[in-house]
Amino acid sequence: MAKVIVDHNNPTYVSRRPLYGPDNEWDGELCYSMDIVNGIAPNVTTDRPFITVGVRGECVDGAVFFIHNNVTQTIYSWLSAYKDLILVCGIQSTCDKVKHLGRPIYLPLSIDTILVESYKRDKDRDVCAFGRPEKMRFAFPDGTVKLPPMPRYKALAEVARYRRCYAVGRCAIEAKALGCEILPYDPRYPDPSIWQVVDVIDAARILQSELDAIDGK
Repeated sequence: MAKVIVDHNNPTYVSRRPLYGPDNEWDGELCYSMDIVNGIAPNVTTDRPFITVGVRGECVDGAVFFIHNNVTQTIYSWLSAYKDLILVCGIQSTCDKVKHLGRPIYLPLSIDTILVESYKRDKDRDVCAFGRPEKMRFAFPDGTVKLPPMPRYKALAEVARYRRCYAVGRCAIEAKALGCEILPYDPRYPDPSIWQVVDVIDAARILQSELDAIDGK
């Protein structure tokens, strides 16, 4: 089992979350960190510690650091003070953007499929948009229900009611696992087929292989 030394329970991380505002209480970094801690880290064997959220100054040489922001990589510039970092990126294009800070590896975004699929239900609604509040500022076709911020378990239960869903990233993967047709809206990701359902256990196997290759095991 990989040792997690910084995650969403880190006191500094917890203390700063209220600054994001109530609309971001359940953001992608928090939810992904939960899945990493519960599903990926327990199934990876390595001497390298895991850091699943970004807290400035909370890092060590040789760590496996999970990159969450695929838009503004400058927020990670402080990582240049550390050596031999493995930077885990969920979007392939992010690897090039952070390679000056360590060794990037691409790990497909994953979800706890057992958890997500437990929210499946008969669909009685047509189309929704699901994601961070700033994503809801995009222009969606008439009739699209923009889901408001809500706790993850409520969001999954709500998305499960819709036949089609505008979403990207892990939101898209969760919606797909719930049986929704994924629709594109973000110009950076015009092809929704890139969002494939990958379980955290399978992601752990991929990450194990990558780390073994790097560390010669």
